Amino acid sequence: MKLAVHFGAGNIGRGFIGALFSQSGYHVTFVDIADQIINQLNEEKQYQVKLAQDQQESMTITNVSGLNNMTQEDEVVEAIGKAVYLTTAIGPNILPRIAPLIAKGLTQRVKANNERLYIIACENQISATDLLKGYIFEHLDDETKTKLADKVSFFNSAVDRIVPIQNNQGSLDVLVEPYYEWVVETNESIPSVEGMKIVSDLAPFIERKLFTVNTGHAVIAYLGYLEKKATIDEALADEAIVQQVQATLGETGAYLINQYGLNSDDHQQYINKIINRFKNTYLNDAVTRVGRSPLRKLGPNDRLVRPATEAAKAGLSHTNLAKAIASALLFDYQEDEEAVKLQAMINESGLAVVLKEVSGLDENSELTQEVIRHYHDLKR
Repeated sequence: MKLAVHFGAGNIGRGFIGALFSQSGYHVTFVDIADQIINQLNEEKQYQVKLAQDQQESMTITNVSGLNNMTQEDEVVEAIGKAVYLTTAIGPNILPRIAPLIAKGLTQRVKANNERLYIIACENQISATDLLKGYIFEHLDDETKTKLADKVSFFNSAVDRIVPIQNNQGSLDVLVEPYYEWVVETNESIPSVEGMKIVSDLAPFIERKLFTVNTGHAVIAYLGYLEKKATIDEALADEAIVQQVQATLGETGAYLINQYGLNSDDHQQYINKIINRFKNTYLNDAVTRVGRSPLRKLGPNDRLVRPATEAAKAGLSHTNLAKAIASALLFDYQEDEEAVKLQAMINESGLAVVLKEVSGLDENSELTQEVIRHYHDLKR
């Protein structure tokens, strides 16, 4: 049986990418440091993926196992040596941590296996696979790098599926929304995986997804948090929040249409579809989950700042995006480490310095000044 090695045995790994590989006839070896999940995968060898909808369908995912990358390094290296695909869904910040082990696996593999390996980082990050490749190459010698050229392909991708916080303590089962999209950029003919869409140019897909789905989700979460809403669907029951989200996505949409020549009517339908997905009450998705890690989400190339700066460069409206950035700066959820750190930075250094340090915005820029105005308005 064909083998896929997937780093990240969490809910997204099991409920999305790993599930697609299993349904496509692959054995999926999940690699993670979570002992309980790894042990359960090896004992139970299957789990359920449940769809969050009226008639709750479920799929049995089989042909799965697990390895702990902290205690089973040799076994992970061996698995990399046999795999057809190596994928990740662990969060962009963790990619540098797994790169040395992947590099070790690739070093051994190219000596013994001439079959091509396909590596795809399935993260909410532009060019995540390019980043992972860079981290891996830091741990390879020149001879191995040369050999990899003919034996390993690195593909960027865009992924989209909402996987809320689970009430599944002690269970491998995962609740996911019915909708998903996995787009992979390549001109090569590659082994088939159910649900994978191949495109020659990923940029329009990944930016459309990041600046509609991720931007919209974040705006709902941060505005909902400020209005003391518990869940995303509860926030969207507030018409003022819905109007603000639509206005923000109107600005990201104007940038996308200008940049990639998208059809404006089609893109508006896409925005409406995304907002309707967020209204799914069966997801019961907490605003604190969606809003977590605000420092990452306020990064210069992420879902709030990047579309705002690109819209500004193109001479397009970005005032609602500035308000979205301001709402993220007010996310002070005490159980989120980054939120606590962000508030400490603001208290210590002030907004302008934080926007320069975290978001790469010039302290005197029009966007920075607009964000600060919205911040004080929202705080009042």
